[in-house]
Amino acid sequence: MKSMKLLFTLLFVAAIATVGFGQIANSAHDFSGENWNNNGNGQICVVCHTPHGADISVSDAPLWNHEVTTASFTPYTSSTIDATMGQPGASSKLCLSCHDGTVAVDNYGGTTNGNVYVTGGDLIGTDLRSEHPISFTYDAALATTDGELFDPTTANSGLGGTIDADLLIGNKMECASCHDVHDAAGNSKLLVISNAASALCLTCHNK
Repeated sequence: MKSMKLLFTLLFVAAIATVGFGQIANSAHDFSGENWNNNGNGQICVVCHTPHGADISVSDAPLWNHEVTTASFTPYTSSTIDATMGQPGASSKLCLSCHDGTVAVDNYGGTTNGNVYVTGGDLIGTDLRSEHPISFTYDAALATTDGELFDPTTANSGLGGTIDADLLIGNKMECASCHDVHDAAGNSKLLVISNAASALCLTCHNK
């Protein structure tokens, strides 16, 4: 029975690592070689996902396996922004559950006393005022009001569809609008589109 369970787990991990999620192997989110990943037997996906015993309170990610941040964030603010800022949305909180520095990277699989924290340039913290704004509604109305944004319902994303269809989550700009946690495209900084010549920025910003 144990061998069958292990086989299923390994097949599950292999499937989502190679088919569903592109190049996560050898990417910045491949933790299989980390010493603290021993309780995951060096698996790639287990730090965030599990085939059994998932956190069913997390609706924005499949089979979630990592502790979720409960921090209160200081949102981006600017006199020139026309959107309403608030706390990070559910999908962005999953990213911040490591990158805000309040939750240990090794707090997964029910562990809550981990001691490995994101540091350096990967540490965003809970003050988001110096980061690109997230979790705001980006729709045709905002594009019209702003005057320097493309209409996300009609503008091409560069990925085959519109900005709204390919980059937004529930009509909102989130962390995953610019970054692919699974690194399918293989771009620097896990970007969904290369930012050479500011291509990613100019996908939304009409400059």
